Amino acid sequence: MKFGSSGIRGLASELAGRPSGLYTEAFAWRLVSGGVQPHSLVFVGRDLRDSSQAIADNCMVALARSGFQPIDCGAIPTPALALYARKHDAAALMVTGSHIPADRNGIKFYSPHGEIDKADEAAMTRYVAERSDAYCSPPPPETVWPIRHDEAIAAYRARANDVLEPGSLSGMRLGVYQHSSVAAELLVQVLESFGASVVPVGKTEKFVPVDTEAVDAPTMAKLKGWVREFNLDAIVSTDADADRPLVADENGDLFRGDLIGLATALFVKADTIVTPVTSNSGISEAFGFEVLRTKVGSPFVIEAMEASHGAGSIVVGFEANGGVLLGSDCKLTGKTLAALPTRDSLLPILAVLGTMASTKTTLSHLRELWNLPVCASERLQNFPTESSRRLMDHLASRGALQQFLAPFGTVAEVDETDGLRARTLTGEIIHLRPSGNAPELRCYSEAASYSRATAIVDLTLKRAQAFALTDEIEVI
Repeated sequence: MKFGSSGIRGLASELAGRPSGLYTEAFAWRLVSGGVQPHSLVFVGRDLRDSSQAIADNCMVALARSGFQPIDCGAIPTPALALYARKHDAAALMVTGSHIPADRNGIKFYSPHGEIDKADEAAMTRYVAERSDAYCSPPPPETVWPIRHDEAIAAYRARANDVLEPGSLSGMRLGVYQHSSVAAELLVQVLESFGASVVPVGKTEKFVPVDTEAVDAPTMAKLKGWVREFNLDAIVSTDADADRPLVADENGDLFRGDLIGLATALFVKADTIVTPVTSNSGISEAFGFEVLRTKVGSPFVIEAMEASHGAGSIVVGFEANGGVLLGSDCKLTGKTLAALPTRDSLLPILAVLGTMASTKTTLSHLRELWNLPVCASERLQNFPTESSRRLMDHLASRGALQQFLAPFGTVAEVDETDGLRARTLTGEIIHLRPSGNAPELRCYSEAASYSRATAIVDLTLKRAQAFALTDEIEVI
């Protein structure tokens, strides 16, 4: 068990036992330490993984035993849960592994002020370490927790109504890749409410982990097939807990998450955007806003958003996975859209589609108009954390890094904000970063063409895999 880029993560088989109760107890202790009164409400949601219900049950028992009143919000999008808790000035807890494999799971924690920060994570980790030996899992409760699922979903839907004008998507033909997302039906309903003709596709009973930052080849093939089969203007989806959007254009090509974030920032007329170093380097002040770069993870984005807040300014955060955080209220359709400083998929999806409709352009054309470097990203799954550590330690030497990246030319500069992000003399970017959520090594690249960017990623990951086996860098 450890905190990753957002929340605690671990094997589902382990988290379903004592750890989920112990970390929830630590969360309750942290709430009280921060001034939250005992007996306060804590809203609890979950995704559709097989393990999530049992983990949520453990969490609610632990909350009750710690003196709080758990409210069961059922299977619900993370941003919907966060919005509902924010409206009630209450804490929340979401059981989800987000995009990671089905044998893993996690818990995201929200104080009444929003997502917990790194100081909260450190304090909770210490609490767990000090009490792990003495902790006993409580017996199942005899009571049934109060349920507020429908009310929470209704509040989230009502917020979506303020994003676009009625009928804004009329004439558009859109696909919704449903898989096992908690927003599978909600997304169809919202798009239809704005006048779109919607084709639901790909719904599954078995849990499907969709990583919006590293969409695999079989999924891309499905998207391209559905776009052709149903003559779609675009196809949209989310990850498991619906805090990350996935958008593909009229050709079935991915409209990357950082482009979704850029479209959203332009849509709400942001003054400042905050985004990790993994987002497209071409997103700059040239678009009319200040750009601040952070480490990967919503806690880092939120911290920078809060620090950058000026009177009357509109602050938007987003990540390369497409999740958008609205740091301040803004005016849309003559109404005030309230801030929601946690990752959301619904606002960015509507912003992208609304931009298409208002400009009468396609997503592929919009991508061409921006003329940004072409990005690619992929990951090595089941790549031991120790292997990632050894590789990153080895590449800390400039000579070793140059040898590792020799196939791509001479390294001109290195950014170590999060992992190793190297820029070559030709302007290409190769970025290696161990995942904070799972035993994975991620690689990002930027180049002049998609084929070149994907080739860089593929070769870099092959060289990383070879190093893990031999502790030596292949000489080319």
